Amino acid sequence: MKRILTFLLTNLVAVLTLTFIAELVCRFCGTSVGELIGGEGLMPLFIFAFIFGMAGALISLMLSKTIVKVSMKCKTIDGSEGEAEKWLVMTVADLAQRAGVKMPEVAIYPGEANAFATGMRRNAALVAVSTRIMEQMSREELRAVLAHEMSHVSNGDMVTMCLTQGVVNTFVIFFSHLLAGVIRVAASNGKERDRRGGGYFLYHMCVQLFQFLFGILAAMVVMWYSRRREYAADAGSAKLLGSPFPMIAALRRLGNLEPGVLPDSIKAFGIAGGRTSLFASHPSLEDRINALTNLPPDFMMK
Repeated sequence: MKRILTFLLTNLVAVLTLTFIAELVCRFCGTSVGELIGGEGLMPLFIFAFIFGMAGALISLMLSKTIVKVSMKCKTIDGSEGEAEKWLVMTVADLAQRAGVKMPEVAIYPGEANAFATGMRRNAALVAVSTRIMEQMSREELRAVLAHEMSHVSNGDMVTMCLTQGVVNTFVIFFSHLLAGVIRVAASNGKERDRRGGGYFLYHMCVQLFQFLFGILAAMVVMWYSRRREYAADAGSAKLLGSPFPMIAALRRLGNLEPGVLPDSIKAFGIAGGRTSLFASHPSLEDRINALTNLPPDFMMK
């Protein structure tokens, strides 16, 4: 609830700030906000941007478990399937209790070394591991990986990333339409016929261009935040296990394995990542290991 209230307050501040900026831009261009969006004022544009900006992110979050179960061919287990499955379920149950969340669904899927967590709520999550990571990691290493995923769950990272994506989507849509409106008005030279004719074609072309350009910047912001959450999940693993060394060992092992590819919708919650870049969902393994190595000595005591 606190996260949702923070999100709503943040959006309110953002709307007020955008209103002020929009008015300044319009005054400078010798027009009005109402003219830019058909004489109805800014509120319809805000509502439009907010609905369309948040809709995709929220729908993706709500359907995340169902989608990945089908697309990744996940097999939900309860521990009765065999000794390895029993250990996996018991380990997740222990970590969930330590993290203070309800037991998530546990699943195994075919593929190269990776693991992920997803779900709309921290108390109704799914934690899944690949068949290859179970074969190629020791139990201590795999336990650290599971602790990393449970940290994503307990931190509410699935919801937080969804809200972050929705907010940046809202900004992209709002500014794209606002600037396209400025260009349409400027190109019409005040002629109403031009605004209603070719001006609308120019407007929609500009909207598409700005959404593409701003979308690139938005992706950088979201991926930057995703990398910060990875560091937090690594530290969370260390805290749940009482030591950073199992997670360090797991990351070093990952460096020698072929990483499994995850769908874009859950890539940020996987354990494996590639090289560091502005569009990478994960920091480099070297940077993550360094961060764990440099954790304060009293971190596990907090």
